[in-house]
Amino acid sequence: MKSIKEIYKVGKGPSSSHTMGPERAARLFKDKHPGSDGFRVVLYGSLSKTGVGHGTDRVIRQVLSPLPAEIVFSKEHLEGFHPNTMDFFALKDGREIGTLRVESIGGGDIRVPGEGTLDSPEVYPENSFAEIADFCKWRYFDTISEYVELNEGEEIWDFLLHIWEVMKGAIADGLSATGELPGGLRVQRKAKYLYDQQVQDQAPAVEEFQKIAAYAYAVAEQNADNGTIVTAPTCGACGVLPAVLKYAQDTKGFSDMDIARALATAGIIGSLTKRNASISGAECGCQAEIGTACSMAAAALAQLYGQNIDQVEYAAEVAMEHHLGLTCDPICGLVQIPCIERNAVAAMRAMNACNLSYFLTGSRNISYDMVCRAMHETGINLSHRFRETSEGGLAKIYHRR
Repeated sequence: MKSIKEIYKVGKGPSSSHTMGPERAARLFKDKHPGSDGFRVVLYGSLSKTGVGHGTDRVIRQVLSPLPAEIVFSKEHLEGFHPNTMDFFALKDGREIGTLRVESIGGGDIRVPGEGTLDSPEVYPENSFAEIADFCKWRYFDTISEYVELNEGEEIWDFLLHIWEVMKGAIADGLSATGELPGGLRVQRKAKYLYDQQVQDQAPAVEEFQKIAAYAYAVAEQNADNGTIVTAPTCGACGVLPAVLKYAQDTKGFSDMDIARALATAGIIGSLTKRNASISGAECGCQAEIGTACSMAAAALAQLYGQNIDQVEYAAEVAMEHHLGLTCDPICGLVQIPCIERNAVAAMRAMNACNLSYFLTGSRNISYDMVCRAMHETGINLSHRFRETSEGGLAKIYHRR
């Protein structure tokens, strides 16, 4: 399994698969063809159908500038390739001098068909939660974070502390911003409004919801506004994990190092899902993005609250199980409706999953590995209209108004 560094990437929103992945691909191709005088890029599948809303054409042109780049939004269906596929052509005096097909597979990662992914080498020998749990019991590890340090080295903590600083920065920036998000839907930022509301005789549960929702909105709105965020595991689901961790730190006084250990645990859940299923909305629907983010957040909370490894697994499993079948149907291809709101709802669901794991771990029948496989099977059998193409669900109904 790959390093958890591949789950947490610092970058600009609004989409890890539609902007961060194509940006990496464009840089790779540009470096391979320094003698070009122009480029042509053909986008397929979800990249074609929602590329304008996600800013795919914009980011590719930015990377390939100052040379001209023709962007083609193809209607052709490529059988056997990832829904987020693109072809790059290098031009010289009107002739093609080079070509490359690249798949944007989610979380900002890219893959060249036949060559594999362009990311870090294998770091973890284990490839399932069951294997990890067995190894931890054999080594008498009480936490997943100990397992992470063993495989990644002590330097992983500096990396995760930096990730936490970026996450907190996104929350702070989002809470201080107001106004309308770009894209034409006229969506107003709501994080600051949520955070600032004062309700007389407010119940503790309502205050908890208000703060967590405000934090999730803050990060998701930063993402929608092309701000700097951390994929966790994607841009579209980037608000879930930082929201619950910030609330936990605010209310329980956890240190930044405590949070880093929780991020390590969450990173393992994200990495397992990425390896054994998918974190791509174009491939498996929003369950692969928001569902995974919720599982990561629930596992991180269980680690923070001192729950054992079985309870961490149960928290992650419950969180994913109740996102199965969640479609990806962004209105106008923008990561705004229903995406921003889903970050807040998933953050609260992560809290509930963690609470259930505390009480009911001994009674569970489903493992995280099982629910991960179920998510993948569900996702690949979803109609393509409900997998990030904006051709079904809310996106379709909205256009009928």
